[in-house]
Amino acid sequence: MTNSTNNWIECLKKETGLEAKEGTASLQYVLDVDKQEAHQTLAYLKRAGFGQLSLLTCIDWIEQGTFQLIFILMHWELGHHLIVRALLDRENPEFTTITDIYPGAAYYEREVYEFFGVHFRGSAVYQKPLFLERWDDMPPLRKDFDPQAYSDGKFPKREHPHVFKANVVEVTE
Repeated sequence: MTNSTNNWIECLKKETGLEAKEGTASLQYVLDVDKQEAHQTLAYLKRAGFGQLSLLTCIDWIEQGTFQLIFILMHWELGHHLIVRALLDRENPEFTTITDIYPGAAYYEREVYEFFGVHFRGSAVYQKPLFLERWDDMPPLRKDFDPQAYSDGKFPKREHPHVFKANVVEVTE
């Protein structure tokens, strides 16, 4: 690690008590935070130079009963990527919006709401449809969503009178 890397990691630990670990790629770090600390930690990281939110997404850990929000931040001067992870209760997935820190998060929050059902307190637009207009079922990227049942319930069964068969040529040696 370089001195500049050591500086922000040491400052992070001193200011927040959190410790970033090295990630799987060069110049990549991982930081696990409690959902109650995430907002103030993200605000601190922005002030510390992580000015770009590259991605906000979600993982459904159905077996553990949790969702994991993933924030990927970029520090342009150092070239570092920081992956910030926070766990949410799957039965009542709520998180405070981060649009006051990263305004571009509004679109990511709308996407995470549509596909996973995570509610973002403090956001006026997170429930506004982004991709799934007139969707009336459970969020489709939850692991307990059944696409076959959804399709069977939404669309009529159709017979396909024209069955196309490929010419099969057997090769014998």
